[in-house]
Amino acid sequence: MSTIHQHDPLYLVLISMHGLVRGNALELGRDADTGGQVKYVVELARALGEHQDVSKVILLTRRVIDPLVSADYAEPEEPLADKVSIVRIECGEPKYLRKELLWDCIENFADNAFNYLKSVGRAPDLIHAHYADAGYVGARLSHRLGVPLVFTGHSLGRNKRKQLLASGVKRREIEATYNILRRIEAEETTLAAAERIITSTQQEIQHQYGLYDFYQPELMRVIPPGTDLMNFHPQRDPDEQDSDIVHELNRFLSQPQRPIILAIARPDPKKNFVSLIKAYGESLELQEAANLVLVAGNRDDIGEMEDLARTAIHDILVGIDRYDLYGKVAYPKHHQPNDVPVLFRHAAAARGVFVNPALTEPFGLTLIEAAACGLPIVATEDGGPTDIIKNCENGYLVNPLDTDKMAKAMLRTLSDAAEWTRLSENGIRNVCHHYSWQSHVEKYLSVIRPLVSENEPIRRMAPVRRPGVFRDQALFAGLDLNLVGDAQSLPQLLEVIEKNHKLLIFGIATGRRFANALAVLRQHSIPIPDVLISGQGTDIHYGPELTRDEAWQRHIYYSWNAQGVRELLGNVPGLSPQPNGQQSALQVSYFIDTNIVSAQEVRQLLQRHDLVANIVISFGQFLDILPVRASKGLALRWCAEQLDFPLENTLVAGVTGADADMLLGNTLGTVVDSCYRQELSNVAASEDVFYSSSSHAAGILEAMNHYGFPQQKS
Repeated sequence: MSTIHQHDPLYLVLISMHGLVRGNALELGRDADTGGQVKYVVELARALGEHQDVSKVILLTRRVIDPLVSADYAEPEEPLADKVSIVRIECGEPKYLRKELLWDCIENFADNAFNYLKSVGRAPDLIHAHYADAGYVGARLSHRLGVPLVFTGHSLGRNKRKQLLASGVKRREIEATYNILRRIEAEETTLAAAERIITSTQQEIQHQYGLYDFYQPELMRVIPPGTDLMNFHPQRDPDEQDSDIVHELNRFLSQPQRPIILAIARPDPKKNFVSLIKAYGESLELQEAANLVLVAGNRDDIGEMEDLARTAIHDILVGIDRYDLYGKVAYPKHHQPNDVPVLFRHAAAARGVFVNPALTEPFGLTLIEAAACGLPIVATEDGGPTDIIKNCENGYLVNPLDTDKMAKAMLRTLSDAAEWTRLSENGIRNVCHHYSWQSHVEKYLSVIRPLVSENEPIRRMAPVRRPGVFRDQALFAGLDLNLVGDAQSLPQLLEVIEKNHKLLIFGIATGRRFANALAVLRQHSIPIPDVLISGQGTDIHYGPELTRDEAWQRHIYYSWNAQGVRELLGNVPGLSPQPNGQQSALQVSYFIDTNIVSAQEVRQLLQRHDLVANIVISFGQFLDILPVRASKGLALRWCAEQLDFPLENTLVAGVTGADADMLLGNTLGTVVDSCYRQELSNVAASEDVFYSSSSHAAGILEAMNHYGFPQQKS
């Protein structure tokens, strides 16, 4: 008998303050506050209540009395199961408020929750708080009642702030709308008080919680969420094949009886549908073997969608047209939540495959749902899918930018009947073992029971707040002849960066296009940086989710006329266009023969025709025409303002003329040794720039030693 059965049953309190919480007919998607967290805590409470080692579960939430919402949310108590109840606590103003407006009444909720728990007559064995607001309340209750606190952030304020800045929201507006500083401080308070932090993936621990003062990874445990196996299961009803969503797919397809390659994700360029379309479009064998079904959110009018979603849908339609895939690809405009399991079962019945080609995937819930329905998977080798496929043994991991290998993995799954059956059966069996709610609860209890029984020592009550968590130092380097080029020194540099990642923002600035740069990172096992500047400074993405800085895009469109540049320079001797993959709406790129035409002549030609632009030459042969507001140096300075790191604390390493404006000014400039130093002749006049005697990553390490960088903090 396991030790968990040798103790009294547990009395557990869960706290989830915001949103609309009830046991049935959850209004998921009603607003930003009523989503996955609400579903998770309700299902967790029910699943815990079914376990023999749990005597009682109370889910505390806010009581809402408002004619604009259901009267259900005004009921003080709602039974969920024999041992489980939702208890609604008074919290200041009774009407329904978005979570950002709850901070002024959060102490009120904490006091009322304490009074309720005291009235029960027995203190809970443990409190589990969800999100920052409940975390703060949980910390207060934990201290007053003397019971352990467990915390799940779901999302974190520092990460949210970075995403908002990237989307173009100003700092003052962020604070006025989201109370983000109060949220971050509440998260710090919670992390200081919590005995355990439960996350879905290891990636969350490193890249989100790692940004906090009270980050203590030894207290964190990964427990993947459960999935609803009552909803996601192998096909039981053949009549599902006659459902509305199946008819909608068939409307697109010339041969709907073929197997299906299915992808489901929100419309976002990071979901990388373009690579999946390319893999399919460039493989006639794959087109003969299966249809492609792309479910990318819901849309009415593409022109009215938000920028990112519109870009993603545009890229999908362009890819379908480029490879002339009409009749082979379905891309429905609408689907309902209850259509998703039907889609998985429909694809499994057709002996198809589910593909997640995302550039980065923190967890990958759709992979678990597909597996539960018996559908084999092919998924990105980034993040959560690695663990899922390891546990479920039901598919293949691929580099999401290697379309040839992606196509081969799909073909392998589709063409080998015995292999398909093995993967399908593995998925059904192993999801039940690793990702059911029952499995989740077993792992959950194994984490919390030692806290309750004191089998594990309770940590100090007043942890020391780490200095320097805001990371006010930064290292930016290029890729070619900079980070990469020397297989011996690169791992040494990456080790130094990882060792100092609590102090240091790591950035990469390259002339390569975004997807091409990511491919180089994967090829050389370079982790996703905090900042990736690509396209000679025309594109900025923030790690680890690769969030695109849309505000930067809008900023640099100023006075930009790409078509005028192309028309003017199209027939200039000595210039020949680079391949389409190196071009973009904000970057016009040529090969230049400087024996025939100089950069100065090109600049003068543009000026005479009133075309305002920035001109960059790199590696002796590449000429890039950019918006006047775009360059690596300007992009770097934009990031410094967005992420609050001073240029004086920023070491920048470069090798070509495209790096010049990063190296000059207040940065700690470094010219890494290479055969292209003559392109930086204008930098040589600055006595503040360091010239390394070593090349590649070794030159960056030499510069770090020269500058005493990063500066260690006591």
